[in-house]
Amino acid sequence: MNNEAVPAVNDLDEMSLAALVALSHRAVVVVDDSDEGMPLGFALALLPGAPYDSENYRWFSNRSTSFLYVDRIVVADGARGRRLGQVLYDDLFDAARASNSAEVFCEVNLEPPNPGSLVFHTRLGFEQLGSQATKGGRVVVSLLSRPV
Repeated sequence: MNNEAVPAVNDLDEMSLAALVALSHRAVVVVDDSDEGMPLGFALALLPGAPYDSENYRWFSNRSTSFLYVDRIVVADGARGRRLGQVLYDDLFDAARASNSAEVFCEVNLEPPNPGSLVFHTRLGFEQLGSQATKGGRVVVSLLSRPV
């Protein structure tokens, strides 16, 4: 499911995904109870201080010590429009409050563009803190924050 969402998220092989899950403070999956627990979406989020080599995580870490960083949130193509993104974020906002985080951070691609994700995050109350080019300039992201 992760790699089907590329370029909205970066691709990960199974080993890299398992390593990211292990680093995550919160890993949440939404499943379809009527289809033998088929995953419909997932989210991975980290607290400050994780040994995670991500340009965007590093950008946020240099600006705050009280946050939950959403590395990725993915909803399967066939499950979009069912408010599963909202369900996943509600869980992450609860996790942020439980960990006494002041903010939830994430990024959304500006290049290649991901306008649907920008609209979704704006609707949830995220605001842009800045932007940066990553991956040697091949990707430009909007760096977003929402207080909890």
